[in-house]
Amino acid sequence: MVVGGKDRIFCKKQTLNCAGSLIDLSTPKVMGILNVTPDSFYDGGEHNDEKGALKHAARMVEMDADMIDIGGYSSRPGAAHIDESEERERVMPCIRAVKREFPDLVLSIDTFRSAIAEEAVGEGATIINDISGGEMDSKMFSTVSKLGVPYIVMHMRGTPQNMQEDTLYENLIDEMFNYFLAKLQKLQHFGVNDVIIDPGFGFGKDLYGNFQVLQELKSLQLLERPVLVGLSRKSMISKLLGAGEEAILRGTMALNLIGLVEGASILRVHDVKEGKEIAALYQRLKGTD
Repeated sequence: MVVGGKDRIFCKKQTLNCAGSLIDLSTPKVMGILNVTPDSFYDGGEHNDEKGALKHAARMVEMDADMIDIGGYSSRPGAAHIDESEERERVMPCIRAVKREFPDLVLSIDTFRSAIAEEAVGEGATIINDISGGEMDSKMFSTVSKLGVPYIVMHMRGTPQNMQEDTLYENLIDEMFNYFLAKLQKLQHFGVNDVIIDPGFGFGKDLYGNFQVLQELKSLQLLERPVLVGLSRKSMISKLLGAGEEAILRGTMALNLIGLVEGASILRVHDVKEGKEIAALYQRLKGTD
């Protein structure tokens, strides 16, 4: 493990440089989810055209979302695979429309494809959110380096189509830590410095594994990179509390607060208003409001 000199990777990051705009992560930030797919697990089909996407983005902006993550490839367990052209047709018109209406809004593109990422940044996105951590496109790291934007690297075993077929680990936390350590070293080699870690709740993990990750989330702080948690409306909540809308929302809020207490810097949420409320409560708890 290299910890010193020019190859040092344990460099505390409190800001993200998004096309020249600095995002201060010393206080928690809320990333709203904008799925432009017909089959996402929660809101599939509701916002998968330009008009619907723009309306939902406007709603999240009104609720003071710090950033919005736009994705056109459903990554729910067992979701159908789509080709690059279909993903492009879904996301690009929506990115253009949202950026045209809200030019100062920080947009993230949720994709594992380097070509989609590059085109999205050209249209105004300033963060790349890759569920595969570069595993599904060998050109992703070099593309991120060339574009000079922050990169969200997520932990997932397999692909969305098969990730829940093997959820047994000898030591999940150790495997995840070593996975991120290797990714950070490789990204540093490519000159990528603004990296956000996403433990990937629900991606190649069973119910026990998801709660184990949340319980031991602070272990990722040793990597000294911002941590994003995507706990919003995940099945780990409904499996325990039932499928009722109110129970799932309450469960999401509770787990998001735990995530912040355990060291997360960014909440990726479907419900921006509630996410901002949780962030405000946490800031008051820490005496930083």
